[in-house]
Amino acid sequence: MWAQISDDLRQRTGRGEFDSRFPTEEELTQRYAVSRQTVREAIRHLEADGLVVRRRGRGTTVTRTLMEQPLNALYSLASTVRAQGLVEKSIVITSRREKAPAEALRLLGEDASDAIYIERLRYAGDDPIGWDRSWLPWSRAGALLDVDLTTGGLYEALAKHCSVRITGGWEKIQPIVPGPSDQLRLKISGNVGLFSINRLAMSGSDPIEWRRSLIRGDRYSLIAQWPGGTSAQIQNESDSAT
Repeated sequence: MWAQISDDLRQRTGRGEFDSRFPTEEELTQRYAVSRQTVREAIRHLEADGLVVRRRGRGTTVTRTLMEQPLNALYSLASTVRAQGLVEKSIVITSRREKAPAEALRLLGEDASDAIYIERLRYAGDDPIGWDRSWLPWSRAGALLDVDLTTGGLYEALAKHCSVRITGGWEKIQPIVPGPSDQLRLKISGNVGLFSINRLAMSGSDPIEWRRSLIRGDRYSLIAQWPGGTSAQIQNESDSAT
């Protein structure tokens, strides 16, 4: 019974139901019609997973999920958010046809002289966590302008609607200090840093997307795994550091 309750609370927490206030033990015993001990066991497992914190005299509060992204393979922010049990969504700020800027032209080639530009604000639950600006050649990705990009990853849509599969590429990642407009856009204070991520995505030998992203440093961490290391070892080190 505690496992069922823990799973239900995990899903509701991921949907942001308890961001302002987590229910008391008494409220949970009444809701689920179980003993206080069963409720405590369910909450204990949430706490062990880092989803909540219990403090004597203050009750239980939801922690802000830190998303961990391995760098040893092609990845999607949408998949990373969903893997944490959070609701993934995007606000599409703009989606239009245009000539790509010089930097994108240099990397994408002359095909990008006729390109599509997609700008999205990425969310995990109710929190904005990233700002993406992408340029793709119109000849390969023009159909995306008619696609709903408010949920799911761009590469999922690219494969489904344009028959283009991303197979590789590279990224350059730098920490930066956010400016006032970035703070306002991502709802962060001045003491929170950002990751600036520039990405070139390839389909075979063809460059397909040039992307510039800003990701919140307080909600996102990057993990590089060396040969011989294991995910369990990385997690143990991370846990011991905290």
